[in-house]
Amino acid sequence: MEELSLHILDIAMNSIRAGATEVAVEVTEDRSRDLLAFVIRDNGCGMTEDQLARVHDPFFTTRDTRRVGLGIPLLKQTAEQAGGGLTVTSAPGQGTTVEARFGLGHVDRPPLGDIAATVWTLIVTNPKLEFYYRHERDGARFELSTKELKAKLRRRKLGTPRMAKALHKYISENEERLAAREKAAEAGRLEGEGTP
Repeated sequence: MEELSLHILDIAMNSIRAGATEVAVEVTEDRSRDLLAFVIRDNGCGMTEDQLARVHDPFFTTRDTRRVGLGIPLLKQTAEQAGGGLTVTSAPGQGTTVEARFGLGHVDRPPLGDIAATVWTLIVTNPKLEFYYRHERDGARFELSTKELKAKLRRRKLGTPRMAKALHKYISENEERLAAREKAAEAGRLEGEGTP
């Protein structure tokens, strides 16, 4: 996959197939630590020790619709090529956590991609599930909880076309604000270094 947001979408969809009713996606970008990381946590059925031991094998999958499971092995390879790594923890009945780490400035790190579209897609295509999303960039943060949104919206549903459009705008604008703060901080750093 060419963008990390597509890996996030793939893993979150695995969480949903595993019976999760709550999925958390947390993305961290930290220049001071040269780190881009994401964590996906769910409350799905979890995996046995045997399944967990085989999760990095491309010829193993818990799905019965196909015989291969390339998502985790490809993500692991991508993370390691970009100076990072991958950790998967799980237990039956306790859900699964997938954490991927990358060198933020590493030449082999794929771009994050359209994370706003990924989060929006997960929410509007699974309106009965609860999603938590956090994106932190050098201390600036955007957080979104569908549980809180639903409480504020009362009877209006996130899956309706009007609400879906408003949600897309809200997520996109907040992601753009994070990017703008990063650009402003980078310009300040360059100015402080005397770069024209």
